[in-house]
Parts: sequence; C-alpha cells; structure tokens
Amino acid sequence: MFLTFLLLFLPAFLLLLVVSLTVRAFLRPSSSPSPISWAGLALLSFLFLDGGLLSALPRLGLSFGPVGSGLFYLAVARVGLGLPLLLALLQAARRPRPPAGRRVLAFFWALNLALLALEVDAFYIEPFALQTTYLSLAAPGLSRPLRLVQISDLHLERLTRREEEVLARVEALQPDLIVLTGDYLNLDRLQDPLAQKQAREFLSRLHAPLGVYAVSGNVDTPETMHVLFEGLDIVVLEDRVERLPVAGEFYLVGVSDWGQERDAATLRRLMEPLPPEAFTLLLYHTPDLAETAAAAGVDLYLAGHTHGGQVRLPFYGAIVTFSAYGKRYEAGRYPVGPMTLYVSRGIGMEGFWFTPRVRFLCPPELVVVELEME
Repeated sequence: MFLTFLLLFLPAFLLLLVVSLTVRAFLRPSSSPSPISWAGLALLSFLFLDGGLLSALPRLGLSFGPVGSGLFYLAVARVGLGLPLLLALLQAARRPRPPAGRRVLAFFWALNLALLALEVDAFYIEPFALQTTYLSLAAPGLSRPLRLVQISDLHLERLTRREEEVLARVEALQPDLIVLTGDYLNLDRLQDPLAQKQAREFLSRLHAPLGVYAVSGNVDTPETMHVLFEGLDIVVLEDRVERLPVAGEFYLVGVSDWGQERDAATLRRLMEPLPPEAFTLLLYHTPDLAETAAAAGVDLYLAGHTHGGQVRLPFYGAIVTFSAYGKRYEAGRYPVGPMTLYVSRGIGMEGFWFTPRVRFLCPPELVVVELEME
C-alpha cells in the first residue's frame, strides 16, 4: 500500500510543483529557466503521473491489464498534441509577457488536464459504473411472468469489486433464469490458473430456479470451457436445444461461436424441428446471426461481443465493434423482423496484450429481461 501511495502521490506532487513554476515563469519572465523549459518538464510530469496511475491499478485490485500499452497510448496522445503547443509557446515566449503566450500556455494545461480527467474516468470510474438495463417482452404461452438475467463478456482476469457487484445485483434481482453469452476469461489469461479458479468461483455463485445456461464466446476454447464449467450446476448449450420446464413451449437454443457460416447452418438445423408456436430464446455470442435467426423463427436473441464499442464518441457511438455488421447492431435493443435482438455492452474489457483496460461513454451492463404473458 505504501508503494501505491508513492506511485500516486509523488507524480501528483511533482506536477503541482511544475504547474506553479510554469505559471511563475510567465508572470515573471527571466533569462533562465524559460517558460518553455517548465512546460516541457510539465509534459514529462504528466507522463510520470500517467505511469503512476496505471501502475496503481493492479495494486488497488481494480484492473490487471498491461501498464506499458496504456502508457504508450497516453504518451502518443500527450506528445502528439503537446509538441505543437510547445513550439507555439516557444515562439510566443520570445516577447516579455506575451498575451498570446499566456493563451497557448492555458490551452496546453487545459488539454493535458482534460486528458488526465479522461484517463481517470476510463481506467478508474467507468469500468466499475455497472448499469442494469431492463427489457420487457411478450412471450406467448407463459402461465406467469418470467425474469431472466443475461451476463455477457466477463473477460475476467481477477475478481474485482465489479464482479462482486454483479453477483450482488443478480442475487437481489432473484431471476427465474440466468443466461451467459460467452467470453469468460481475457485472452491473455486463458491459461492462468488463478484466473480460471476465480472465474469458477464467480460462476459457482450463480443460481436460479429454472437454471443457469451458457454458450461459448469467440475467445473460449473447448479446453477453457471444460476447465471453467466442469462440475458446476450450469448447463453449457453446445449447439443444442433445451426445453424449459414452464407452462407452454419455451425453448433455449444455444449455438457455439465457431464461425458465421458454420454457426448459421447449425442454427437453422436446431430450429427446424421446433414447433412454430413455441417461444424460442437464442443464445449466441455475437449479433452476427441476426438475419438468419429472424428468418428461422427465433423470438428473442441475446448476444454480446461488441462491448458496445467499449470506447464511444459523443454523437457517433462505438468506434469499433468487431461485428460482421459493423455499427448496425453495436449495443442495445433492435427489432429484426418479428424477432427482438439485444446486444449487451458486457461486464469486462478486451484483454489483448496491446489493449488498455478502459471504458469510455460505455459503462458495463447487466441485462434483465422481463417476459410477460401475452
């Protein structure tokens, strides 16, 4: 804990010191050191603080991604945006107390402080700002309303307060049914024994009267699924159909994520023998079978995979979705013919070695579906 304190306190103290010296250099110009020197040192101080903030994440038990990749992207942003301002500052500093220089200096600080605020939000705040989304849908043939909870894209590296919050909310919701739509471990933790153990601990604490059902995601290998689910009271739907023990005909259809063309053929095969009056719920990791599922007669399709983009821009939304449909089904509820598709933003964050564990304008999501009698 002392080291964590040093990682955060010392860079922040250095940054405050440099701020005061930079402002003083402009208000009381002297031959040495120049304001441009202090501004350059300020840029290094911001990078020092970035490193402290990122290095503190695993020590605080918040996030366990690579520090280097996050620091690299922040350095590129700060240097790429800061160098032109430093050059403009150098030109403005050739005159004593130039108003233009003060404006450039103010913009320099505003830009770097804005990046710092975005960094704190993306790494420390939004990944833990769990939201619960409610979806209501009519389901023919039910004798009573049913509540189901969808959990998608855990991407677990270690158990954090985010996963504990998910478990607490699920318990409070008292769902009749829990469904899991893939990507349980982060890609660089698939062979990590501690990540596997803690993922099993999380999964073992999920219970519902009508059961807990899961399908694989695009990062889940057969070996991973075996390690995570063996012996647990969870039904893994590997390209099969399960009829739920409720009044009427209610079928869960689970398709493993092995490739769009193969999976579309599998879905058509699974749907063919089902009675057309039955209510069918499809669990598939990505939204990429939307048109196939609607044509096959699926009523409700729950997916994840896109993370809602994970990083979103105002008025534009997801930058990247890794979906065959691009932004068409990036997150949320979509009518596809008579079918309802819901794409969850998921719980965790992408786990490539080069991707920082961030969320921006895209908080994690727990999805609650209320199935009402028709």
